[in-house]
Amino acid sequence: MRRPLPRRPGEGLTRGFPAVLSLVSAFAIWELYVRASGISPLVLPAPSRVLDQMVLNRAILWHNTVPTVKATLAGFSLSLTVAFVFSVVLDFTPRVRRALLPIFVVSQTLPLVAIAPLVVLWFGFDLTPKILLVTLVTFFPMLVALLDGYAATDPEIEDLLRAMGASRRTVFRRARLPSAMPYFFAGLRISITYAVVAAIFAEYVGARAGLGIVILNAKNSFRPDLVLAAVVISSALTLVLFAITALLQRIFLRWRDPGDGR
Repeated sequence: MRRPLPRRPGEGLTRGFPAVLSLVSAFAIWELYVRASGISPLVLPAPSRVLDQMVLNRAILWHNTVPTVKATLAGFSLSLTVAFVFSVVLDFTPRVRRALLPIFVVSQTLPLVAIAPLVVLWFGFDLTPKILLVTLVTFFPMLVALLDGYAATDPEIEDLLRAMGASRRTVFRRARLPSAMPYFFAGLRISITYAVVAAIFAEYVGARAGLGIVILNAKNSFRPDLVLAAVVISSALTLVLFAITALLQRIFLRWRDPGDGR
């Protein structure tokens, strides 16, 4: 197979330029529309006004961003651990897989808008319900990704290891687990985009602090500019976490093709 050429210096910036240009253009069109139409800022604030609110309320926004980050990272870490443990159990025991997998599927059909108030009612207004809701939302995509990755293992590699006397654990460690890594990171990127949204929604339902509380209070005060300021921060937080997972994938999966700089 032909080995891919290494990435040229500056190629990453060139590839990201269209996305940046599209984003800047969207904000520019938004700003021009608000100024030209004269629409009330209570209906649609301009991006410049949203930016002003981010600067003026930076202390409040920062104070409420920290709890959201804590809930996101704690819930996602718990979800990651639980998903991996269950994926190993289900891979080693097909009967348990047939018994539990339908339950996990059903858990994803439960509407978050109905479950979140109950979780807050049961566990209070501290960090616990937010962690549990983030775990509930992000657990299933990673579990499915890992199971699909195990199933995608090359049978010839497994047969070779068994012919050499390898145990089931050795086959899993040497073949099935490495095969699942690309699938795992794909599920990781999907789940991390849900994690911040789940944390904010949990705060919106009931919490003492967080971006969800900022959004709720700003909405009740008819402050769409402050609502959008919190939304911008949550979007930026999601993009940062997504970029970190992409970087980790490049670092840990470089062994698959050292010449692939993508």
